[in-house]
Amino acid sequence: MTTWRLAGQIDDIRVPLADVQQRAEVCAIATLVEISGSAPRDPGAQMLISADDYWGFLSGGCIEADVARHGREAMAAGAARRLRYGEGSPWIDIKLACGSGITVLVEPVAATDQAVASLLDSHVTRRPVLWQSDGATRNVVAGGDAPAFAWDGAHYARLFEPVPRLVLIGEDGTALAAAAMAVQAGMEAVLITPGGPDQPPFPGIAYHRAAAPEALAAIGIDRWTAIAVLSHDREDDERGLAAALVSDAFHVGAIGARARLEARIAKLRGHGVSEADIARLHAPIGLHGFGKAPRDIALSLVAQVACAFHARSAAERSERLSISSTAPIASVSR
Repeated sequence: MTTWRLAGQIDDIRVPLADVQQRAEVCAIATLVEISGSAPRDPGAQMLISADDYWGFLSGGCIEADVARHGREAMAAGAARRLRYGEGSPWIDIKLACGSGITVLVEPVAATDQAVASLLDSHVTRRPVLWQSDGATRNVVAGGDAPAFAWDGAHYARLFEPVPRLVLIGEDGTALAAAAMAVQAGMEAVLITPGGPDQPPFPGIAYHRAAAPEALAAIGIDRWTAIAVLSHDREDDERGLAAALVSDAFHVGAIGARARLEARIAKLRGHGVSEADIARLHAPIGLHGFGKAPRDIALSLVAQVACAFHARSAAERSERLSISSTAPIASVSR
């Protein structure tokens, strides 16, 4: 390795794909479709490959440069190719540290492909969709309760859901640090500061100055959104928290001393919040074992949200048998 592969930490190809599409470039998408034994990534992991760069990783650095080379050759030839690494591979010089075998489908994709446009539109509008492909023809349909990934040996279907979004209500150092960390963690960050400055504190986040209930309504809270109330003793704290608890947010937390919790819960009851919704509240916010400095609290908060998001996703995958290397061909429509 002669340069740092900073793009390797990008796990969602949609952001670089939008940039590649704007430049009207042909690209290639490499999808991990099958594994034999253990592997660093689950089936469905992807890389995006352009003429001069690549994003994502499939096997912890063992094969990515070679996959990128094959991707560019597929782009030049205009035809997909299937690659086998590790066990059962023809390339004995490329070793997998995990000792397993993996299959990667590499497909060239034109910037004008309608499936790409549909995928990127769903990313902006936060709609789950199913990306279906046989390496030559792609299609995007509503995601619904589809498995996260399915492969029948010739076609695959990959579920793309909205990225986790963290809505922060507050204005102090903790709120700002949490917003920055959320962006770094690949989340969408939204800051609500009622009556705050005209401009957001830094780029890369959405910003609302209205009262929390009105701002939450304007944002449109979905089940991929977490909400954290980080303001201190605002008169409308509980109004915002009540609106958060009755929303579709998958996680709601609030900062504050344990000694104030009973009084806060009483106010929530006064706002008509049910006992079931009150039980959803994480307060005090964040994971245990962190310090009390703004960055410590922010780190514990972002870690708690990420943990909750992945725990819920894992539960849904288990219910839907969502991560699998094989599926009936009927599960992949064309």
